[in-house]
Amino acid sequence: GRGFAFRRKQKVERQYRKLLKKRRKVQSQQDDQFTDTYPEHLKHLYLAEEEKMLKKRRRPPDDSVLSEEKLNKAVDTGTFSYRSVTTEGKFKRKTSNQKAKEEYEKIKAERARKKEEAEKRKQQREEAQQLYKQKKMEAYKILCKKTKKGQPNLNLQMEFLLQKIQQNT
Repeated sequence: GRGFAFRRKQKVERQYRKLLKKRRKVQSQQDDQFTDTYPEHLKHLYLAEEEKMLKKRRRPPDDSVLSEEKLNKAVDTGTFSYRSVTTEGKFKRKTSNQKAKEEYEKIKAERARKKEEAEKRKQQREEAQQLYKQKKMEAYKILCKKTKKGQPNLNLQMEFLLQKIQQNT
């Protein structure tokens, strides 16, 4: 248990942990260099502003060309208004409440669909069982018939077997 290989394994593990600690320290120092420290009570404002700036940088330059085309089109058709141009340019984002409602409706519809399918399967299974029981009873009645003397009626049994053979072929 505590031989040469075990000690070597422990030594390698210690070196690995040591290396990980060094890397964490280096990364945290680098992160601290490039991040701004904001006052805690104003942090959300600064972060929101930073996100807006990033979004502005990400927008493609084709946006301005498209808006000019919309302006020209609106002026040509005679339906020019600043509101129509701005609302056409922006697509309306859904609020979290609307998203939640949509998600709820999807889940509700999915559950209703699954419930319907289960109901159909249950109905089909019940119908199949009824049909099976009915055929079974008819066969039982035919095979159990007796003559006046109490003997099994072999003519009916032979006819039943003949029908069965004809149905299968």
